[in-house]
Amino acid sequence: MSHFIRAFQTIIGFYFGLILANSVLADQTTARQAMENPSNPLFSMATSQGEIFIELFAHETPNNVANFTALAEGKIELFDESTNTTFKPRYYDGMRFHRVIPGFVIQAGSPSYSPLGGPEELLQDEINADFLGLAEALVLNPDGSFHEILSINEKIDFDSAILRSLYVEMNIETQADLVARQYEVLDRLGAMTLKEVYENLGYRYINDMPSHRVSRGTIALANSGPDQNGPEFFINLIDADYLTGKHTVIGQVVEGMDIADRIGNYPVDPLRFTRLSTVIYAVRRVE
Repeated sequence: MSHFIRAFQTIIGFYFGLILANSVLADQTTARQAMENPSNPLFSMATSQGEIFIELFAHETPNNVANFTALAEGKIELFDESTNTTFKPRYYDGMRFHRVIPGFVIQAGSPSYSPLGGPEELLQDEINADFLGLAEALVLNPDGSFHEILSINEKIDFDSAILRSLYVEMNIETQADLVARQYEVLDRLGAMTLKEVYENLGYRYINDMPSHRVSRGTIALANSGPDQNGPEFFINLIDADYLTGKHTVIGQVVEGMDIADRIGNYPVDPLRFTRLSTVIYAVRRVE
């Protein structure tokens, strides 16, 4: 298996070389001009739909950016059970965007879609809730409605997003406890911030580095909950502020957002493989 993958990645690397040889220098120039911080790493993602340039926020999410970079550059060991050997592939080369929701997101990098799986280590979130304003934003608006970032439309959303964890925090275990402390609960809800809601759900935040919101063009890490960051990422096609505070944003598209939109035109169900999904030929640092 490992020999096949090495051969496949060699072919992909050759193909990528042809892409680079024929790419327009202006793409790299305009990509660098669009970067927020010129000292950040700039990466090129060559896909079957075209090339995307990504600025990685190394000064905001250093651990997760270092992990993404190491995976892209083949510096992390993976284990091949079929040959009982370890090797260091360029992880993203040859993977597909396995989840695409038009008008929302394109997603790739899941170990479930890699022949060798992925690295076992999961990294902590690197999100500054205070910088993002989550420590000042109240759960309840003055008119009694919920803050729009929570996307609470039904009672079940309210129960799962806020009440259950609040009851745990306040040690309310029975209906009698709730009745006895109902006004205390209401006061607590009136003063609760979005940061506190997420902290009750298990999220922990940094305060020594800035953060970006989950908005159109940003690259964020997919997760199954707090501190569950691996190699899987998604590129946002729209502003998705309801994900802000729950996903670590590691970078942004600085050139080629039209390519991301093109990839996002065709829906891809992660449970149903299709050859029409977009292939990532290579992810390379732009020197």
